[in-house]
Amino acid sequence: MSRRIAVATDSNSGITQKEAKELGIAVLPMPFMINEETFFEDITLTQEEFYERLEGGANVITSQPSPESVMNFWKELLQEYDEIVYIPMSSGLSGSCQSAIMLSEDFDGKVQVVNNQRISVTQRQSALDAKMLVERGLGAEEIKEILENDKFNSSIYIMLDTLYYLKKGGRITPAAAAIGTILKLKPVLQIQGDKLDAFAKARTTGQGKAIMINAIRNDMENRFGGATADNIWLEVAYTKDDAAMKQFVEELRKEFPSFEIVSNPLSLSVACHIGPGALAVACCKKLK
Repeated sequence: MSRRIAVATDSNSGITQKEAKELGIAVLPMPFMINEETFFEDITLTQEEFYERLEGGANVITSQPSPESVMNFWKELLQEYDEIVYIPMSSGLSGSCQSAIMLSEDFDGKVQVVNNQRISVTQRQSALDAKMLVERGLGAEEIKEILENDKFNSSIYIMLDTLYYLKKGGRITPAAAAIGTILKLKPVLQIQGDKLDAFAKARTTGQGKAIMINAIRNDMENRFGGATADNIWLEVAYTKDDAAMKQFVEELRKEFPSFEIVSNPLSLSVACHIGPGALAVACCKKLK
């Protein structure tokens, strides 16, 4: 009798509840507080409502899922499955991964928490990779090991439209934000593994995109073994601005003609730190 294995992640992966059902992946909605009221991504709050509140100056704070909600989520899955591969957002960007690892100790090895430093579209790709490995007949523990060994084989660059939200969240100093705003700088940030770091400052959107495209190509060629479609997944993430995303995807198609490009809105718990109008490009090395 082969073991039945569930693949689960959280809504930081950008996988919506509707998409989760289609993919056969369970998604734990992330909670956040808006003016002290708790909302759950994609359950009690849509992307549109969220940006309306955010731009209206509401106080938006991300929080971790409660231990009860995580354990109930797993218990429900274990009624139907023998094991779970759970892929939370990067441990470097939130404490929810560490909490999940601790909670999983009460589940006798049935829940394998993957700490592979992914977020957004790269986290989504990990969930899809896990699903593929389940279909190949691997056990939860083996899948966890493969995904963790693969953790540094992804890269994200994000260009922000505004520094206001980073300042508001205390991620940069007010002085740095003020200078950036006066100079109309478009900061490009990077996520490599577990940290969100400054990467470059662009004067214009066009320059920012060129910086991101060159950086991602450089990673493909020098870190991941070649900029080819059979080696790399190429992804775009964005906050709020659909038209800007579509234009960016077209520009990437010219640069990487043979690639299939997946685009997804950034999850709300990321969006509240960087604000609307952000564009990101990401890549993951394909699992062989």
